[in-house]
Amino acid sequence: MARTPFDAGAEFDRQVRVLTDLGYPELSGLGPERFGALVAPLRARAMAAQESRYEPGAGAGDEGRVPFLLVVSRNVAPIEETMPRTVLHGGRLPGFVDRTFEPGSLERFVATEETLLPDPDAYLLFDIERGEEFCGVVPRDAMKAIAGRDRTLLTIEEGIALVTHFPQVLVKNKCFSLGGSRCGDRRVPAIWISQKAPKLGWCWEGNPHTWLGMASAGTRTGGVA
Repeated sequence: MARTPFDAGAEFDRQVRVLTDLGYPELSGLGPERFGALVAPLRARAMAAQESRYEPGAGAGDEGRVPFLLVVSRNVAPIEETMPRTVLHGGRLPGFVDRTFEPGSLERFVATEETLLPDPDAYLLFDIERGEEFCGVVPRDAMKAIAGRDRTLLTIEEGIALVTHFPQVLVKNKCFSLGGSRCGDRRVPAIWISQKAPKLGWCWEGNPHTWLGMASAGTRTGGVA
């Protein structure tokens, strides 16, 4: 069966609808019009990227790879509120933040200096890989390998966006760490499956897990040139 050609504009619109249906405009306090105005400039960026990045017929979410994500930061929508809006593919139980994040610690897991966010509120993330090749690899070593490829590690918000827009990417034994958000200690955030739902937790940077890879991306861009 022939694959439907990838349409970046249609995919961007779909991701906006996903966020709108999940209540992000109300969650952010912006309302539908202002939330729409916040993300609207990014549509042209997605369209421009299609001309140079995507092959005709390229799909989304295939084998743990995604062309782009619309990411809304914690400045707009708190992590404690966005994580429960994730579900597994075909599931109904809401995602959750693990209790091992002691009170106040989640706020300290911020984007690293190397991550270089293009906008504090909303932006696009391109060429995302779930990173299952790093399952069983020490996270510290996986992060070094990704840096050597001139790729960037995903942040917590980007990991939530990945599961929100493409829940089929989070599957058993192919979960992922989010090394783009750190708090200055040896903990590395990660999203995996627990109690039949997505869970945001963390693992030590020196401890490998056979079911936990390291997610990465190619580039980020904001809506303003």
